Amino acid sequence: MMREFNFDGLVGPSHNYAGLSYGNIASAQHYNSPSNPRAAALEGLDKMRLVAGLGVAQAVLPPLARPNLRALHLLGFRGSPSAMLDAAYRADPVLLAAVWSASSMWTANAATVSPAPDCANGKLNFSPANLSSLLHRSLEAEQTTRILREVFRSPERFAVHEPLPAGNALSDEGAANHTRLAGQPDSPGLEIFCYGRVAFDPVRTGPQRFPARQTLEACQAIARRHQLDPERTFFLQQHPAAIDTGVFHNDVISVGCENVLLVHEQAYVDQPLVLGQMTRKFAECFGHQLQVVEFSARELPLTDAVQSYLFNSQLIRRPDGGMTLLCPSDCESNPAASSCLKRLLALGTPVDQVRFVNLRQSMNNGGGPACLRLRVSLTDTDAAAIHRGVAWTSELDTSLQAWVQRNYREQLAPDDLRDPRLVDETFTAQEELARILGLGRETLTNE
Repeated sequence: MMREFNFDGLVGPSHNYAGLSYGNIASAQHYNSPSNPRAAALEGLDKMRLVAGLGVAQAVLPPLARPNLRALHLLGFRGSPSAMLDAAYRADPVLLAAVWSASSMWTANAATVSPAPDCANGKLNFSPANLSSLLHRSLEAEQTTRILREVFRSPERFAVHEPLPAGNALSDEGAANHTRLAGQPDSPGLEIFCYGRVAFDPVRTGPQRFPARQTLEACQAIARRHQLDPERTFFLQQHPAAIDTGVFHNDVISVGCENVLLVHEQAYVDQPLVLGQMTRKFAECFGHQLQVVEFSARELPLTDAVQSYLFNSQLIRRPDGGMTLLCPSDCESNPAASSCLKRLLALGTPVDQVRFVNLRQSMNNGGGPACLRLRVSLTDTDAAAIHRGVAWTSELDTSLQAWVQRNYREQLAPDDLRDPRLVDETFTAQEELARILGLGRETLTNE
């Protein structure tokens, strides 16, 4: 029997608001504001505890080592860590911010994941995202791959591929642009890839204001390497108007789980056509209907979808058979989003519960509940083969809370990234975390 695990990224001690993510409205709005790394990490742990309390499998992934000293060296900086950081700041503060970025907390961008029943090789397949569209995120792929291979250690059961070659044509943002639907947990599902542009057809209509980060070519390459059934694989184009409103990833405009898909009417190009194709294929494969709940632009304008992050909620199947939609607290205060949630609960779908979670520190940088987790479907045998130190327990939760309290600052401004003491603090935190999670020190460092 397969079971879905939520692997949440621990927020790193250098969580800050440097405004590095062009096209992410919240990131731009909070540029240069002071952050609270301690609160950010504790908010993330609170969410994990809530999910675990629903009876859902929960695990953690460590933050990447920051500052990224290897990247500084590759960029031509030399000397001690503090000397390199000071030189990077003088050369360009954006370079300094990039090597300190804590954006690996959003593990929805860590990789695209295909469960074993979908893959011809019979293994759970991971493709770590190259994240090549943004400098600070492109620095994540190498260490993310190393961590995934350490956590998912069994080559007989797991295939952790290399990231796709970096470059404009193969820009890949991971599971934030990927959804899996299925009628039965253990049967092959439908895998839906969402892209914003076609690199090899530049005249195809695309966004005008903000860049489209995911390419069709990257989606197709991942589907090939995961050995997916072409008859059960869909490639949908993001609506350019949505991207230009701030929908930089598909998980800001739709969310699906098993036989339920919640979607805004402006999520995809040719939406009536592609939703019709998907619902027919679902019924053909599973013998019952895919339950699609579509919210109109009239009831939920794109600006409200982006402001509330309604679709960046976690859609979770509970052990009792019902579904919980775990929403950012912003949905409560946004009248349009709140009204949509009331309508959803009245429809009689499997979604019979809405819970709200405060993720203010992450939301200020443009990341809601779904951004913070990577969905991984595992059999009991698969689950026994992963590194057990990352599996959520109440004891691990207690240890991580104490670890955060010991090592994280309450306030961090962009200028603080020049502080040499911060280097020592983050290195100490990483060493302690390696011991807590039972991961090798070499897995969590990048010197």
